[in-house]
Amino acid sequence: MIQNKTKVIGLTGGISTGKSTVSEILTRKGFKVIDADLISREILDIGQDAYKEVVDFFGLEVLNPDKTINRTYLGTEIFRDKKLRDRLNSITHPSIMKKIKQQVDLNHEEEIIFLDIPLLIEVYDELVSAEIYFDEIWLVYCDRETQIKRLMKRDSISHDQAELKINAQMDMENKRKLVDRIIDNTKDLDYLIDQIKTALEQIF
Repeated sequence: MIQNKTKVIGLTGGISTGKSTVSEILTRKGFKVIDADLISREILDIGQDAYKEVVDFFGLEVLNPDKTINRTYLGTEIFRDKKLRDRLNSITHPSIMKKIKQQVDLNHEEEIIFLDIPLLIEVYDELVSAEIYFDEIWLVYCDRETQIKRLMKRDSISHDQAELKINAQMDMENKRKLVDRIIDNTKDLDYLIDQIKTALEQIF
């Protein structure tokens, strides 16, 4: 397979654990990072198949005045209701997996590709079904209280609201047991950069 010519590393985490910061650091270091969040936005552009299915299911309330998807509204709805979240995933995931695989194949000459996928553990079986395989999976980790404080500050929300969002995702302590490497982001930026440097040194 094309993908076997390069090392593929999955990068995952939880909301406000700092995965995006790690992704930015790796990009600045010159590594190819494929961003599943960016792909998930692209497949909901006007005219895309997933866009049409989302509007059909959620109704016109999900649209902005310019007919684009109101992501704030959609996010609020799916965080409140697991059934809605599962339905959205069933609509969007096939298109997301297809585009991730396409981008991996297009970048097969890279020595390392990082796949930045927030829910990597949760959708692992779907990724494998799409013939997306990993040499390693990295988890960007911080403890729950740190996660809550960062999310409250980032989104200007209450403690209860932050907990609601975090509870909608798989528990970080459970994720720790299922990955190859922990990137500890409980301290400052310099400490995080050192963690990434150490991880990269152990690969090369």
